[in-house]
Formats: sequence, structure tokens, C-alpha cells
Amino acid sequence: MTNVSRRVRIGTRGSALAQRQTAIVADLLRAVWPGLTIEIQIISTYGDQVTDVPLPQMAGEGVFTNTLEIALRAGQIDVAVHSLKDLPVSPAPGVVIGAVPERANPADALVSRSGYGLANLPSGAAVGTCSRRRAAQLRYLRPDIQTIDIRGNVDTRIAKARAADGSFDAIVLACAGLERLGRTEVISEVLPLDSVLPAPGQAALGVQCRDEEQWKRLLAPINHLATETAVTAERTFLSALGGGCSLPVAAYACVQGNSLEITGRVIAPDGSSQIQAKQSYPFNNLSVEAGVQAGVSLAKAVEAQGAKAFLEGTT
Repeated sequence: MTNVSRRVRIGTRGSALAQRQTAIVADLLRAVWPGLTIEIQIISTYGDQVTDVPLPQMAGEGVFTNTLEIALRAGQIDVAVHSLKDLPVSPAPGVVIGAVPERANPADALVSRSGYGLANLPSGAAVGTCSRRRAAQLRYLRPDIQTIDIRGNVDTRIAKARAADGSFDAIVLACAGLERLGRTEVISEVLPLDSVLPAPGQAALGVQCRDEEQWKRLLAPINHLATETAVTAERTFLSALGGGCSLPVAAYACVQGNSLEITGRVIAPDGSSQIQAKQSYPFNNLSVEAGVQAGVSLAKAVEAQGAKAFLEGTT
């Protein structure tokens, strides 16, 4: 462990999913750095403390990440583990994403007490989601259903969806979270990626550290370059459109041979229409730079179809 600290303090949110994701990162670090001492610190974020406001209406970005970044900069923790989709696309001063481990299942899932899939939800069904991206895509596919804001951790949302007298006919959750928590038995349907595209970076973890060599060296071995390249393309696509994580923008990229296959989608907030582009972006070597170039190229393709008007609410 030359030039690498033997002790690392990892900060995380307190939800069961956040702690499980942190445990995954801790196990990866122990595997590559035998003898490493790891301390886990639970940190409550603004998004955890304010639970009665729909996420798209909360002021600013980074409601689940800013507090952890502040703790990093202050030296209270050395590493922070995030769901990458929660991290704003703009770089945070003084900290970097030191590793993006291999991605889990990027798809979304429908959870319903009656076992409904998207196609057989009754007309007028109430579907819970706090994501504008999910809501817009669901309304595009099923304009006869209604989407309703829902907050809470994964177990809380599942309980609301399965309550006999509950107000939801179904809810949408990320497959990755359900798989990490061992709750796949509640899935009524895995929504195909060609129907509901994920958020940029969905199912990937972003492991932050201070912009210091010892911490970047610590995290480098657990980085998965194919995942990093793909999610960089997705997040660059979002950034190039001037979007934040609450906007109805979806993207998914994956490495296929010597090319990056990427699909991006911009949906009208009311679900009335959507714009989509697909590209196969060739590269010589996997790299963050290849991801950036692919994301910029795809953003130009959807902008040429009028995507900016969707995001500005002028359609």
C-alpha cells in the first residue's frame, strides 16, 4: 500500500440502499488493498431531511450529494459513495469522481400489488414516481394513466405500492436498487430499455474523493473503464443539453466491440411527444475522452430535431 493511506473514512447517506452501495465499494477496496481499515460515516443530506417536497420542486441540484461533498472538502471523510445519477453533471470544486465501479442493471421496474405490467394497467391508473424522466416516458406510452409524486426510501415506496388500501396502482423503481437490496421479488415487470430509457448514470456508483493523489490512487483500481466511458457519454449528453438530473432527459450507452452504442431521448414534460437519437461512436481506446465526444455528438443530433424547445417548455 505504498503511498496509499491504510485508513479510509467513507461517507454515505443513511438509507438501506446507500449503505448497501457503500458496502459494495468497501468490499471492492478491501479486495485490492488487503489490510485497509475502513470506517463508515452516516451523513444526512438535505434531500433526506426534506421528505414532503417532490424532488423536481426542491431548490438547486445535488440535494443528495452536496452535504457529502462539504464533508469531503472539510476533511471529515476521505471518500463519498453516491448513486451516480444523483451527482450534478457540473464538477464540484475540490473533489473528483475517483472511481466508477462496474454498473448494475440500468433498467427501471414496475412494482404493483396487483401484478400489473405497463400494458395492462387500467385506464386512469395512478403510478408513483418522483422522476420527471420516468413520468414523461410513461405518459408518452400510456397517456391514459396518471403519474403522482412519491417520496421515501425503497422499502417505504414498496410498502406504499403494495398496501391494500394504497393510492398507487404501481410505482417505478430502479432495478439496480431492488437487486442490491435483494427485493427483486416485488418486480411486476422490468421495463424494456427501448420503452423507458434510464437516467444518465443510472445503476452506476460515483465514488468521490478529494482532488489529492493519495485518494485518487486508492480508488483507481476499482474503476471500471467501460462503465466510466459509457456513463461519461450519458452525462455529457445531459450536460451539453444544459440539463440537470430533474429534467425529462434519458440516455443509455454501452460498449460494443470498438464502438460506443448510445441512445438519447428528450421527452416533452407532459409526455405528448419525444425526440430520440441513436449513434454508434467508434473509438480506438476506451477513455473518458471517447465518452465526452460521443455525448456531445448525440446532443447535437437531438438538438437538430428540436430538443431545446422541449427543455425550455416551448412545445
